[in-house]
Amino acid sequence: MASMGRRGRYLAVIAVGSAAALFCSVSVRGQGRLPLEKVKLPPGFEISLYARAPGARSLALSPGGTLFVGTREGNVYAVRSGTGREPNVVTLARGLRMPNGVAFRDGSLYVAEIHRVLRYDAIESNLAAPPRPAVVREFPTDRHHGWKFIAFGPDGMLYVPVGAPCNVCQPGPMYAALHRMRPDGSGFETFARGIRNTVGFDWDPATRELWFTDNGRDMLGDEVPPDELNHAPRDGMDFGFPTCHGRNIPDPEHGRKRPCSATAPPARELGPHVAALGMRFYTGRMFPEKYRKGIFIAEHGSWNRSRKIGYRVMFVPLENGRAAGYEVFASGWLQGEEDWGRPVDVLVMPDGALLVSDDGAGAIYRIGYRTGGSAK
Repeated sequence: MASMGRRGRYLAVIAVGSAAALFCSVSVRGQGRLPLEKVKLPPGFEISLYARAPGARSLALSPGGTLFVGTREGNVYAVRSGTGREPNVVTLARGLRMPNGVAFRDGSLYVAEIHRVLRYDAIESNLAAPPRPAVVREFPTDRHHGWKFIAFGPDGMLYVPVGAPCNVCQPGPMYAALHRMRPDGSGFETFARGIRNTVGFDWDPATRELWFTDNGRDMLGDEVPPDELNHAPRDGMDFGFPTCHGRNIPDPEHGRKRPCSATAPPARELGPHVAALGMRFYTGRMFPEKYRKGIFIAEHGSWNRSRKIGYRVMFVPLENGRAAGYEVFASGWLQGEEDWGRPVDVLVMPDGALLVSDDGAGAIYRIGYRTGGSAK
């Protein structure tokens, strides 16, 4: 979400807190432990701490079982776990410029800073001493909506967004768009436009079509506009920013330039200012049938409202390829107007459990389902 004055002050506070956490084994805003008992889940589900990682945001898992974790505080982590022992968290890189995005392919770790994408080759055999990274491609240096989520699509291309460098404006062609390129940075092209700021996307495993979250603009009031869940079954689509928000809300500054009917509507309107970020299709078999092939969305939480909203994990079921609902799956990080954590990304593990990153508490959680539980 936007307003860089307030946003910048917020990020500075988080950065200081995260740096302190590197030298403290337990630190959650002054509390001695994580209050996981406050997290509400459907019957049969349970949440536990998977690992502590200050500023944990985007997640990527290698076939070898290494979990890579991006942050906005400059560090990139690798988490290795094994049966019967606590996960080992290794700091792979320090001092990067908001290395939010991480992706893994063919033995290499890709890391997205604001202004470039890096590649660390043969990373899993060099966790203790990572190699010097190669620069895959340069990007604009704008901090505003500059942090990136990245992922490889089923076409083998690396998808990289560039957010709008503003709350609302008419930016150049590189901005407010989702791009893709080959792993070596060649073949760069724009996949979709009219996207204010996506920090999460995934592909339907059945259709191989892209779905993504998008953060709505600020300063139009508590209830307008909604965040969005969008569906891009083909390239070349335009999702409306900056002229249209949600399904049919013309922008008061730019809306006269084209009608909402000229752009693609969202597959689902989400809550207003919830900061919908990471999203994944549930591909596991641990959870009950109702969750299979649906979408989990991490909502980081609002700032541009008189009363906070978000700070939770939502679920969107799909029916015949369409978003058929929008319901709370995990909540409790927000208590009244006070939050103790902020979900950022979700990731389905090989055993079917769901990982949730939290940059507010500096933690990664594991949500599992107990055999014999009842979740309708």
